[in-house]
Amino acid sequence: MNIISAKDLNLYYGTFQALKGINLDVPQREITALIGPSGCGKSTFLRTINRMNDLIQGVKITGSVTYHGEDIYSNQTDVIALRKQIGMVFQKPNPFPMSIFDNVAYGPRLHEGLSKADLADLVEKSLRGAALWDEVKDRLKKSAMSLSGGQQQRLCIARALSVSPDVLLMDEPTSALDPASTMKIEDLMAELKQDYTVVIVTHNMQQAARISDRTAFFLSGDLVETGPTHEIFSMPKDKRTEDYITGRFG
Repeated sequence: MNIISAKDLNLYYGTFQALKGINLDVPQREITALIGPSGCGKSTFLRTINRMNDLIQGVKITGSVTYHGEDIYSNQTDVIALRKQIGMVFQKPNPFPMSIFDNVAYGPRLHEGLSKADLADLVEKSLRGAALWDEVKDRLKKSAMSLSGGQQQRLCIARALSVSPDVLLMDEPTSALDPASTMKIEDLMAELKQDYTVVIVTHNMQQAARISDRTAFFLSGDLVETGPTHEIFSMPKDKRTEDYITGRFG
């Protein structure tokens, strides 16, 4: 079942067209990888899914993006509620300058009005969900800035999980991390798809091949090809896809 569908989606930054007639379905509880060279539109597409592009001046969007069948660009859409349902993890870990506990509790405190005990349970559950609990359970009051880069990124994933999202968007979540931290986040993503739909932008071909169920290849604002990952990597239908994944350009 598809949870998100883009139909004839065009996006302009002023006069520059960054996305050209994109048609792409995102299946529920799978990992969809968006690949392509820098500037091809994959991160722009990712940000259309939770309307992060609204924050950029001069952006114009035509076509539609639906989430559970509802057009997210309709005037009736509650953007704050949408971003609670469709969480985002960025390329560079961006913990808040506060304690580990308060980072994870931040969203639920805004939205939920939980008791202290329930909040503590939710923080533990979110940190466990991000495979971080065992590493930080004895220092929850310490600053999040004291964590390593890989731990900070998992903390940001825990923060996204704490408001019970449906979808997790990840924009190159491991590009700033060392190989050991990258492996932990990849293992974590495989677990997360049991409960969440994950859409990840990655420059790393091996990562896309390892972790994703479906892959979409973007080039110069066009969606060139999309399909099951094993097919895209073993039998791409488009010569440009083959050239990119075999390293002839990009």
